[in-house]
Parts: sequence; C-alpha cells; structure tokens
Amino acid sequence: MEKHRIYTMSFASAYPLYVAKAEEKGRTKLEVDEIIRWLTGYNQKELGARLKKQTDIETFLAQAPHLNPLRKLIKDIVGGVRVEDIKKPLMQEVRFLD
Repeated sequence: MEKHRIYTMSFASAYPLYVAKAEEKGRTKLEVDEIIRWLTGYNQKELGARLKKQTDIETFLAQAPHLNPLRKLIKDIVGGVRVEDIKKPLMQEVRFLD
C-alpha cells in the first residue's frame, strides 16, 4: 500500500504552512514552535535541527522524544474531519500538528 504523500513531505516544507496558518489567525511563529514542542517533546534546538535536516513528517513524528499524552484531548475539525475520529494513528498525529 502506498504511503499518503503528507508522510513523505519534509517537515521543513510543512512548517511555513503551519506558521502562515497561525499568523492568519493572529498567532505567531513562536506560538507555533511552542505548540510543536508541547506535542512532540522536541526542544527548540532539536526542532531547528529537524528543519535543517529536511526530516520527513513520518520520521519527525516517529522520532519525537516524547509525544504528549494530552494531545489525545485535542478536539477539532481539520479538513472537514474531526481529529478524534481519524482511525489511522499516523494521520491523526499529522492532524494534531495541523
């Protein structure tokens, strides 16, 4: 079975999209970084290294130091789908980032 293209996309390619989306909602890049660190357990230095390394999203999430267990409490609709209803674990993690 072929992987969804989002999994193979570099996190560095998705990151500016996360920042732009946040800024459209009146948020900042610093807040995006804070949320990513909260979700994944990366510190700012590690996050920067992953961005420079062009790590794909699947690897970025798989190698996260500590996925925050509270992320499972996120309730939202992303792309018309409730994140808590997503059955594929990796896709759910991607949507938590979004």
